[in-house]
Order: sequence, then structure tokens, then C-alpha cells
Amino acid sequence: MTGIAQKLASNQKQVAISEFFEKNKHFLGFDSLARSLITAVKEAVDNALDACEEARILPTIKIQITKVDAKKDIIRLVVEDNGPGIPQKSIEKVFGQLLFGSRFHAIRQSRGQQGIGITGVVMYCQLTTGRTTHVRSKIATEPTAAFVDIGLDTRKNKATKANAGREIWYNEDGTGKEHGTEVTAEMKAKYQKGRQSVWQYLRMTSIVNPHAEIIFVDPEGEKHHWTRVTERLPTKVESIKPHPHGIELGQLQRMIAESKDLNLNHFLLNNFSGVTNRARKELCQAAEVEGTRKMKSVKGDDIRSLLEAFQGERVFNGLPVKLLKPPTNCLSPIEEMLIKKGLSKTIDSRFVTTLTRVPSVTQGNPFQVEVGLIFGGGMLADKPVEVLRFANRVPLMYQQGGCLLTKAIESVDWRQYGLDQAGGKGVPKGPAAILVHLASTNVQFTSEAKEALADNAEVMEEARKAMLEMGRGLRKHLEKKKKMAKTREKFELINDILPAIAEKSAQILERPVPELSGSITKIMSAVISESTTVWNKETKETDVEIVLFNYTSRVRAYTILATWPEKSGATMERNETGGRKEALGVWAWKLDSLQPGERTSIKYSLGGLEKGDWTETEILFRGSQDVIGATKMDEKFLQEIRRQEQILDENDSSSPEAGDGKEETTPTVEVHKVATAEEQVEPTVAPPNGQRTLFGGDV
Repeated sequence: MTGIAQKLASNQKQVAISEFFEKNKHFLGFDSLARSLITAVKEAVDNALDACEEARILPTIKIQITKVDAKKDIIRLVVEDNGPGIPQKSIEKVFGQLLFGSRFHAIRQSRGQQGIGITGVVMYCQLTTGRTTHVRSKIATEPTAAFVDIGLDTRKNKATKANAGREIWYNEDGTGKEHGTEVTAEMKAKYQKGRQSVWQYLRMTSIVNPHAEIIFVDPEGEKHHWTRVTERLPTKVESIKPHPHGIELGQLQRMIAESKDLNLNHFLLNNFSGVTNRARKELCQAAEVEGTRKMKSVKGDDIRSLLEAFQGERVFNGLPVKLLKPPTNCLSPIEEMLIKKGLSKTIDSRFVTTLTRVPSVTQGNPFQVEVGLIFGGGMLADKPVEVLRFANRVPLMYQQGGCLLTKAIESVDWRQYGLDQAGGKGVPKGPAAILVHLASTNVQFTSEAKEALADNAEVMEEARKAMLEMGRGLRKHLEKKKKMAKTREKFELINDILPAIAEKSAQILERPVPELSGSITKIMSAVISESTTVWNKETKETDVEIVLFNYTSRVRAYTILATWPEKSGATMERNETGGRKEALGVWAWKLDSLQPGERTSIKYSLGGLEKGDWTETEILFRGSQDVIGATKMDEKFLQEIRRQEQILDENDSSSPEAGDGKEETTPTVEVHKVATAEEQVEPTVAPPNGQRTLFGGDV
């Protein structure tokens, strides 16, 4: 038996990480020919976007795919960007060494963290074609570009390089390339069209990266161009310290063993977010460990007690120690207006609603959920809605059914919001697309391929709340559209029949044509609103006009409210009617008396926006008589806005007590907005009272 044990022990040896992934390439997304190509494009494009954003450069990314050998399914992929470039000495480590990167230990939102992606592409190319990957890179301070062919020694997890040198890099127009990186890889893969394709991946990428310009040339030579729709780069993220709620025992043991702090007091203040001087004292007392203890003497049971205090299992004065939430400047949400821009540039529709929830925390990790819904247009009504899933601005193309984000969509009964859904379960049907994006410092995927999100109760709850809010916006839009259609039909009927009857009757009786405005008012018996939101080329502002028509026989009084992008930096300009700020992003005007047949107008402009940022204004009202074209104010909606505004104010004002651990929380949030499409109706024959109507023409 001893001999067998020794023989078994002698056969054991360590496996290099690169050799492991070589034999298990499906873990990285290389499990089919079609999917392998998408994975390769994804890794190269993600790296390009990350590099450009970190260098504060507006990305321009070019992707070209050509078939080298159609029979053997050999494809050449070329991805070029205008990023800052990679120094020559770093190229071989970036492309030829797994787990080499700068983001693994950083607690902040980023597309990649492990340092596996692009090296996995190099490995896959070498494995399937035996060929190296050609890399060319130029940094701005050097006159020429460095180039090298990179391979991978999987046993040593080390790059192999050949044909290294330098050359002048010219653009297509003959000018010199200032900076950027180009990757040329040949691999066994298959190009296909459809929902799971390179084209779809790039389309989805352009939606959540509206600041990027993406140019794609497919194997047939067809050029696809997704233009940049904003000059605004994503918010720059900052790394934060770990939060006590996200710490596990082994991690705490390692941190204490490696600490160079003088004592436990300094350790708690210097190494964690959310720990104030007060919290530090209470944590030590709850754990029954002196704060003045030298770090080398903090061991065993002391560490366990400290962790229990972190998790609230040990209490101070009968209550868990209260810690500040971690800062949120580690997150960079897309933001509502840019989600809307991204959706609108790729999907034709007249209604888009978007929503960014305030940041939340799960297991000490900040996260933020964003959703968008686009309805109508040329989308099919009898098919399931298109589900667009994203994590840290990266499209999720596979395993839709097992993803937490899909489960959040399926948890909502969409029938009450105007979409078909058999039994109130599953993905709804209808002419719509639903977008859901998770921004997080620690996205929990179901596998290394990063194709679906694992279950998490806190994230699920936030995503579900966002879906419900968005669904209410869709329902309001559909109800308004239905009311407007009925009103238009009634108005057009009156315009066609009454003038003709009046004129004919006047001829028969040989009398003047009677005034019809009073009759129209009695028949219509409605208050109608019209709003226009247009970009002013001269002032570089967004002009908004809200018009109310009282087609009833009574004097009416209303409070008219309008949403505006205050949280995105907009300013209210030339608001002659005055009014007041009702809540964050909601302005109100009080109209004490709107006489029968009277028309009143509210005009203002919005500064601080780009063209296309704000194209639709949602109009709400308070009053006894319904206003067609506006939505009755839901006070719960207003309360939710004020609640989220209070959270933001608390985050802005909350800072630790003075001391060594002082830090600030900086929220980067968008709150709540429901955007609705205004219904534009063609002019009809109008009654003769000289007023403008919602439907055009003079009344």
C-alpha cells in the first residue's frame, strides 16, 4: 500500500492556469464556432472601450471580419481602436499572460477584471489554427508603432513573440496614426447572422455606449456604422476600499496578516469604507477587542469576533453597529437620457421610457439597476419582446433563460401594462424591447464566460421594482394614446359635420352662418393639452411649450406639472409663467382659472443639454376634470421621487466623523423619469373661433 501511495503522489503535478483553460476553453466562451467569434470580438472591443474611457478619449472602433478559408472555417478578425496604445514592453504581458491585469484588486465598475479575455483569444487562435496573433500599437509620445506576433506557452503561462519591430502607422486617408491598438487574429470560427451574432453584439454595445463610434465590415464586405450620439464620456469611476459587510473570514485574516498599520484602530479606519471614528469604537467594543492592540497580536478568536461585529452578529448597546454605505463614485451608470438615445438610434419607435434606480448595496458591494423600454415602431406584435441584457455596459448574449435579469422581467405581470403574457408568466409578447443593465463593482456571473447573472435577492428586488415602475409608464402612455385617439375621432367628426350643417341651414333659411364655438365646447366637453419639445439651433437650448384648451362649459383650475432632466444638469430658462419646483425633476404651475373656450400656454427652455438629449416631456396634472393628453398625478410617484431625492441628499451630506478614516460618499445617480411620446395629429377642418387646437388648425 505504501508503494501505491508513493506512486500516486509522484504522478501529481501542478497545472498552469493557461494549460487548464486550453483544455477547458468552453469556460471562456469558446465552445462553438459561431460563439467563439462573438467571444473574440467581445474581448477585443471591451478592451478598446475600457482603454479609451480610462484615457478620456471618445472611442472609435473598427471591426473587420474576412473569410480566409471558407471550407475549413478559418476567419481573420481585425479590431482597431483609437485608444492610448500599449507600451512595447507591456504588449507581451497584456496579450500573452493569463490573469495579468490592473483591475482584479480594484473595487470599481469595469468591463473586465480577471485579465483572461484577450489572452484567451490568443490561446484559442493558436489552438485552432496554430497561428500567432499580430498586435500593432502606438502611443502618442512615440513617432512609430510597435508590432509583434504573440503566442502563448501554456505550460509556463508566458508569451512567445516573433517578428517584433517598429513601423510608421498610416490611417486610411494617408495621415499618421496618433495613438491606438490593432489586433489581427486568425481562428477557426463561423460568421452567422441573427440574434446571436457579431452584428447583434455590436448593435447592443452601441446602445449602452452611445459615446462610441463603431464601424463593422462583415465578411460580405457590407459596412455597418453605429454613430456616436453624445460627446459626453461616462462618469470616471474611482476605486473604493472594501466594506465590512462584504468581508469574509479568510479575507480578513489575510488583510490583518499583511497589515502595516500601527494598531487595530488605524487598521479599521485605513482599510475599509463606511467606518467612521464612532463605528470604529463600537466595532472594537462589540468584538471585545481593544482598539490599541498591535496588529501582530490580533489573531484567531479576535478575528472571528471582529468579523461577527462586521456582520451584526455581535452588537453594541443591543444594536448592530451602524456603518455608512460604501461610496458610489465607483459606479458609472449609463444614465436615462443616454439609454434613450442609444435605444432610439438602433430601434425605430415613438415611445421610450427609461429609469435609473438609486444605488444600492449587496454584501458590501455597491450596484445600480437601469432599465429601458421601447414600444411600437416596426417590431412584431405576436413575438416575445426583445430582451437586451447588460452587465457593466457589456451585452449578455447567451443563457437568457437562466439569467437573473430575465427572471426579473418574467416576475412582472405585464398584462396589466398592455403586453401579452400567457398566464402572467415568462417573457411577455408585444411590439417592444426591454433593456436592463446592472452596474456593479462585483458582478456575480454564473460562469467564467460571463453570459448570465447568478441569483441575488437584493439585485432581483431592485430590478423588479425598476420593471414595475417602467411598466406603469407604458400603461400611462397606452391609456393616453387611447384617449387621444377617441378625442381626435370626435373632434374630426364635429369639424366635418357641424360646419356643413350650419352652412346648409343658413342657406336654406337665408340667414348668416352661426358662431359654432359654444356648440363645439358643449359637445367636446373636455380639457385638452398639447406639448412640444424641440431643439433650438440658435440658442442651443431645448424649447418646451405646454398648451391647455378648455372645451367645457365651466371654469377649470389645475396644477400642471412637467418632468425635466434636472438631475442630468439641465437648467430652467425663460420660464415666464413662474411656478415652483415640486420635486427633483418635476416643475409645477398653478392655473387658478381656465375659462370656457380659453387657451393658455406655458413656455420655457432647458439649458445645459445636447441636441437630442430631451425630446419628450411628460405632462401631469392635479384637478377635478381629466385632461386629455396629460396624466393625473400619482402622489405615490411623487413620494417615490422625494424619497430617492432624500437618499441622495443623505449620501451627499453623510461623511464620517473627523478622524483618520475620513471619507466622503459621492453618489452618481439618476433618479426616476417616465418619458412619454406626444401624439401628433394631422390638421382637420376647424371651427371659426380663432384658437389653436391640439389637432392643428385654427378654431
